[in-house]
Amino acid sequence: MDQPINRILIVEDDQRLAELTAEYLQANGFEVAVEGDGGRAVRRIIDSQPDLVILDLMLPGEDGLSICRRVRGQYAGPILMLTARSDELDQIQGLDLGADDYVCKPVRPRVLLARINALLRRSDAPERRQDLTFGPLHIDSRQREARLHGQLVDLTGAEFDLLWLLASNAGRVLSREEIFTSLRGVGYDGQDRSIDVRISKIRPKIGDDPITPRLIKTLRSKGYLFVGEAP
Repeated sequence: MDQPINRILIVEDDQRLAELTAEYLQANGFEVAVEGDGGRAVRRIIDSQPDLVILDLMLPGEDGLSICRRVRGQYAGPILMLTARSDELDQIQGLDLGADDYVCKPVRPRVLLARINALLRRSDAPERRQDLTFGPLHIDSRQREARLHGQLVDLTGAEFDLLWLLASNAGRVLSREEIFTSLRGVGYDGQDRSIDVRISKIRPKIGDDPITPRLIKTLRSKGYLFVGEAP
């Protein structure tokens, strides 16, 4: 049986860039649609439910951060945010509002393709273990949710993916290189701090002490270790 073709919606007001990106992705087996107006993007994403959205940050009508926030309750697919600025605050805001990854313009087509494929693998691939329990913390990969003492933990999609990656490798140190390769499909550049920021946001949400963490430990020059009793 033929594999279904993944559908991608590009929300980008630079028509030439959108066309070039669409042509490249179509040549690599994707079905691609383009929306150039931020004001129409929310309804387009919710109505069409693409397999992945490439969302520009700066758009006419409505900016990418606002669009991301508004669609998250009705769209569960991956959102890859594009930004022409390297401002870390913009990137962190995007991740906090529900984006799954971001790339800075200009981006090499092969890098963009790698990021897209990594996001689609994460959203499609069945996990060997589908739920994990560490004391009062329960993580369910089928529902993509975590509960602490039975209460739902407010996690973005990107935060859940990172938490699941760490928890499903409990007891093993994961380097930043491993984390980036697993979550983004590309290697760590030695400068990106988004993983560190994301972990600092996850810790208090799962009842971990940010000052002296006992669940997610930072090992200097090595990476991160999720510590927990065996489920």
